[in-house]
Amino acid sequence: MFKSENNQITIEQMRKLDEEYTLVDIRDEISFEYGHIDGAKNIPLAKIKGDNSLLPKDKLVVLCCKSGQISDELAENLRDDGFNAVNLEGGYYSWLRSQFENEDYATDVEKSIRKKFSKTIWSRFTAAIIEYKLVEPNDKIAVCISGGKDSMLMAKLFQELKRHNKFPFELVFLVMDPGYSVENRDVIESNARRLNIPITVFETDIFNSVYNVDKYPCYLCARMRRGYLYKKAKQLGCNKIALGHHYDDVIETILMGMLYGGQVQTMMPKLHSTNYEGMELIRPLYLVREAEIKHWRDYNKLNFIQCACRFTDTCTTCSPNSNTGSKRQEIKQLIANLKKINPQIESNIFHSVENVNLDTIISYKQGDNKVSFLDRYDDMGKDK
Repeated sequence: MFKSENNQITIEQMRKLDEEYTLVDIRDEISFEYGHIDGAKNIPLAKIKGDNSLLPKDKLVVLCCKSGQISDELAENLRDDGFNAVNLEGGYYSWLRSQFENEDYATDVEKSIRKKFSKTIWSRFTAAIIEYKLVEPNDKIAVCISGGKDSMLMAKLFQELKRHNKFPFELVFLVMDPGYSVENRDVIESNARRLNIPITVFETDIFNSVYNVDKYPCYLCARMRRGYLYKKAKQLGCNKIALGHHYDDVIETILMGMLYGGQVQTMMPKLHSTNYEGMELIRPLYLVREAEIKHWRDYNKLNFIQCACRFTDTCTTCSPNSNTGSKRQEIKQLIANLKKINPQIESNIFHSVENVNLDTIISYKQGDNKVSFLDRYDDMGKDK
């Protein structure tokens, strides 16, 4: 039976165990789905606190959270209740770092984009580039990498686009460190090396700036991040920044605006910056489905951080207590439920903002002006 003086077990020790054990990941379901240790069972912390009979008493229980802090305390409490429980030292991130050792997946990943995911990812990426004129001759684009699956895939797609080189353009792979923990920074840099992405990292103190903000800190953090990215990109001579928002982000934003904001709007494929003259924001994954991004990640056995927020251990969409994050999760579930009834629901939502009939709209905004149907009622013709 495994014994440890400090009730910790390392990744290497766990791999060498010669006894049966249960590896339990206590993070929330969203974090677990995003990435987890092979063979782990997901039982969120709240469920275990409510009913620890979910865990076996007849075998070793190895507990895992993101960094090994919350699971350490839980392991101690379970031992007091008679469980043979130990904490995985360093948590999920410890395992994640061990995956980077002596591995270079870049060649295989690039091949998968050209072959396996040619139709579902590469073709949709290039379709968005062409349809929305996102990349033009002599552009210098800052490809903004947060460390998650979306931005890392976007970086590899841009590298592939550059290899085709149908017209001249430049790329900078930009990582902003807003105050990451050492573990998060290490994961991002290790993945970049593994995938042969030559990143440029610059540091800010955004996390410290928003730490004591009570109202909408995640919204403020996101706004500040974008501003810093624009500023740094412009200093580097770029005229565009590229963000990794995908098709699912677009349709979720449409529904969130309608149901929670009382307005019809969408996440645009590109935008002119209002504060940085000559700069644009582009979204090259605009037509790429999130399910295919996950498929690409899993097919290549890649592991990325989900959220690099320093102040939460089981972060979902920036913060588990974030109003925006929770609402987006509600919308994801709503779309999933509607899809069971109508398989076309996602494309219908997406195309709804492409097929707006102004003759059937009571009012709409154009810049700072509000236009009412009454303003043009007499010119609209007879009732149809």
